[in-house]
Amino acid sequence: MRFVKGHGTENDFVILPDPDGSLELTPETVARLCDRRAGIGADGVLRVVRTKAAGVPDVADMDAEWFMDYRNADGSIAEMCGNGVRVFARYLVEAGLAAPGEWNLATRAGLRRVVLGATGDVCVDMGAPRHLGTGEASVGGETFTGERVSMGNPHLACRVDVPVAALDLTRAPSFDPAVFPEGVNVEFFRQVGDRHLEMRVYERGSGETRSCGTGTVATAVAAAVGGTGGEAGGGTGGGPSRDEWTVDVPGGRLTVILEAGTSYLCGPAVLVADGELRPEWLVTAPNG
Repeated sequence: MRFVKGHGTENDFVILPDPDGSLELTPETVARLCDRRAGIGADGVLRVVRTKAAGVPDVADMDAEWFMDYRNADGSIAEMCGNGVRVFARYLVEAGLAAPGEWNLATRAGLRRVVLGATGDVCVDMGAPRHLGTGEASVGGETFTGERVSMGNPHLACRVDVPVAALDLTRAPSFDPAVFPEGVNVEFFRQVGDRHLEMRVYERGSGETRSCGTGTVATAVAAAVGGTGGEAGGGTGGGPSRDEWTVDVPGGRLTVILEAGTSYLCGPAVLVADGELRPEWLVTAPNG
């Protein structure tokens, strides 16, 4: 099994080329691949498969040649990954499977349009965020109130008044499962300048990561609707036609643009290494 390792602002992925949909990718295999001691190590897996060969009914008729089959580090399936989309697109171009320019990718959250050159940053049309009101999460005995935002996957973006580096995210946030029946990605953010935020995130199925693309957009939406830089665009109920935010995460810097009816995420996408998994590793039980 061939693989490529890549990252977007240090949110890292194992990329598995599978154009014809021949891989049997079980949750157990994904979890082993993402294990940082016994496997390759990653926040998730990106299976690169043609949309028609993906075997996923909801995406089979989407207007895109390629489907991003994203799995969390624990093997669970996720609807979207903003950093993953950028890395996925960069892989397609560098592998000669797509040309630089502008085109669609299929995801479980719908089509995402990417724009990229032969090198440099990748921009993604992330679609319209949906602001769903407020919610709560508890960490280390403290309860935080945040904005519930759907980016095709669920987020709770919580404003804090202390540097985000001071937060203890060694344990998973707790929340009301009646409000978040499918779990939730929890972001903690602080405003550090005019439309300039710092953020940390605890992702469902992966734990704390160095960055989260959909979470970055959700955080910009939460900051905007919270009255720190105008109302958010992107389907949250009006506001200026263009609202640009800089978001610093532990792994780097991303740019979020909120517009009426949609949102954009721009940032780096880096391919680090190519390799091949040994057949004996694939068939050996984790404790065998």
